[in-house]
Amino acid sequence: MRRNLASKGLARPFRLVCAVLVTACLCLPPLGPGEKAMAAAAPPLVIAHRGACGSRPEHTLAAYELAIDQGADFIEPDLVPTRDGALIARHENNIADTTDVADKFAERKTVKRIDGRAVEGYFTEDFSLAEIKTLRARQRLPFRDHGYDGLFEIPTFEEVIALARRKGNELGRVVGLYPETKHPSYFKAIGLPLEQRLVALLRENGYDGPDAPVFIQSFEPGNLRELRRMTRVRLILLYEAPDRRPYDLVLAGDDRTYGGLLTPAALAEVATFAQGIGPWKGLILPQNPDGTLGPATRLVADAHAAGLLVHPYAFRDEPRFLAPQYGDDPIKEYLRFYELGVDGLFSDFPATAVAARAVFLGKP
Repeated sequence: MRRNLASKGLARPFRLVCAVLVTACLCLPPLGPGEKAMAAAAPPLVIAHRGACGSRPEHTLAAYELAIDQGADFIEPDLVPTRDGALIARHENNIADTTDVADKFAERKTVKRIDGRAVEGYFTEDFSLAEIKTLRARQRLPFRDHGYDGLFEIPTFEEVIALARRKGNELGRVVGLYPETKHPSYFKAIGLPLEQRLVALLRENGYDGPDAPVFIQSFEPGNLRELRRMTRVRLILLYEAPDRRPYDLVLAGDDRTYGGLLTPAALAEVATFAQGIGPWKGLILPQNPDGTLGPATRLVADAHAAGLLVHPYAFRDEPRFLAPQYGDDPIKEYLRFYELGVDGLFSDFPATAVAARAVFLGKP
């Protein structure tokens, strides 16, 4: 029977949850020879993917606050600019699916070429921050709860920082930030670069150094190389499917794919400008065409050998996202990846990730 801890919260008697889930985990195929990575020195981090976006509209203060209350160590704001240069939290600059923009600015609909692809919608760079603040967020996925649609504003990065600090003070713990620079080459080309504003806001708020509770992530290695010259905070290179190419490499005429950036030699190069990688989880534990799990790759071990942290994405509770071996139980997936030695992971349902981590660490 499926245990949806994210929807029920952590109030469920944890002893029962542990007993059921640990027993159920024994149904998974055992790790094969060489699959186990060395256990991380610290407990794996729970990174709230777009906040607790499985339960609230993504990238809203409500989603971030719920994630923090559920025990997330870091909250992840994806950052895009407005016309007047403010950094706001949206997964994409096209806000057609995540806001009520079509109801309020129907005439702004247009088509743009983003990272080489034609995209139709409404784009943040065509709106002032004042106009963005008139919009309200919506749940992006149709099968999730839409009861909170229309209630929450689109936050600025400054507001996300303020929330993390306030909640950290209330709870007596550090709440980390994990911003992503979205489409950095595109925004630089249209005169709205992300890097300077992001670094300035972090520095103004005391996030400046390798020990600061912040990671900056990007799918473009060139973007991270530029950021390395501007800040000392930790950087993470994100990886898409192996046949895809980072867009900055496309612009440079470099034909390397994300798969080509996964070799031990390539990972050693990444370690010269970043502290870790954020791979799509299928790069660690592939799925066969029928959805069943294949054997784990060497990625975690190879990244650790290069001195890199490994933070895969994205983990979701819904059965449609789970391999058959997990039996509709998301806890099993988390435990599998924790056992493989990841240093953290991105979750749409932080409560589930935190509960699974407690099981993994034997701390019910």
